[in-house]
Amino acid sequence: MRILVVNVNTTRSMTDSIAASARAAAAPGTEIVGITPPFGAESVEGNLESYLAAVAVQEAVRTYEGEYDAVVQAGYGEHGREGLQELTTCPVVDITEAAASTAMYLGHRYSVVTTLDRAVPLIEDRLLLAGLSARCASVRASGLSVLELEQDERRAVEAIAAEAERAVVEDRAEVVILGCGGMAGLADEVRARAGVPVVDGVAAAVTVAESLVRLGLTTSKVRTYAPPRPKRVVHPVAPGQPGR
Repeated sequence: MRILVVNVNTTRSMTDSIAASARAAAAPGTEIVGITPPFGAESVEGNLESYLAAVAVQEAVRTYEGEYDAVVQAGYGEHGREGLQELTTCPVVDITEAAASTAMYLGHRYSVVTTLDRAVPLIEDRLLLAGLSARCASVRASGLSVLELEQDERRAVEAIAAEAERAVVEDRAEVVILGCGGMAGLADEVRARAGVPVVDGVAAAVTVAESLVRLGLTTSKVRTYAPPRPKRVVHPVAPGQPGR
């Protein structure tokens, strides 16, 4: 099967690291295609950038030239998953929902460790909308920007692990989630520090997507995610200009 893993920002090096994490989690025979949106911000850290990313991700998927079996939206707490589900019949898995639902199999309550504090309300809102907030013990900020995760991995691990430890001790979390696509690949080191299961949203989403494809399941088109009605639409970029 082929899974499109779409980064929400335009930083291609981050797309590469996200795709590498996805490939490490994928089963033999699963092809991972990492996609960078054709426009948007170099990092997504607020509502304005998130809404822009939602359109950019949809455009990247809409103009992808080739067959695919599932789509993973690799941005934690970001908007747009619902639009993607209208766009395609195949399974669409958001890393926020995949990570939280996976965490609930592993412990009673989970905490999310994300980047900047301004991202916390966005994540809380997305978890609430998805019906996954009841067992969320906390959403904690590491204080690092998205781009800083790439610039100094050791510093990133230290900041994330410190908040993970606090979540376990102070918030009584039993599972920790890495709350940013740019944190992909850091789970093992954070787990060693926190002493609890640590869920990487990218890895979780790929695994969920594979399961849905193997079960032969697709997105329901009866009501909520029915295809957009035919009408004149002005797209932000010309067809045939996707990010790869």
